[in-house]
Amino acid sequence: MALTRDEMDRKLDEHFRFEAADDIEGVLATLAADVEHDIVGSPAGPTHGHDGARAFYEGLFADLSEGEMHTLRRRYGENFVVDESLWRGRAPGRPFGLAGNDRPLEFRLLHVIDFADGGEIQRENVWIDLAAIIAQLPQA
Repeated sequence: MALTRDEMDRKLDEHFRFEAADDIEGVLATLAADVEHDIVGSPAGPTHGHDGARAFYEGLFADLSEGEMHTLRRRYGENFVVDESLWRGRAPGRPFGLAGNDRPLEFRLLHVIDFADGGEIQRENVWIDLAAIIAQLPQA
């Protein structure tokens, strides 16, 4: 059964709220048990299942803080959404291997989200504006 736009928006917005709160258990609750989590360009490659997603989010929450996600636009298909967002926050850790030194950071993301029949996120594919991150976190 196809999800409505409102149902997809609610689930994705819930997912982003849990991310903003650094709530790993909440994030995992929005994901299907066999989720594929793919951050394009990550040396680790895609992860699978809750354990793989948990490890990713533990690192992410250590590297980035005070994050706010602002959706710029969304495009919808049958049980999928493409979301372009702007992330703003701070970089206390080493986001994407770069020394953050607790500097402010802002970058765009493109999410391609596939939903399972039950409404959970089945696949999260994320494209990050790494050039913007590198420009804001120059290395000495």
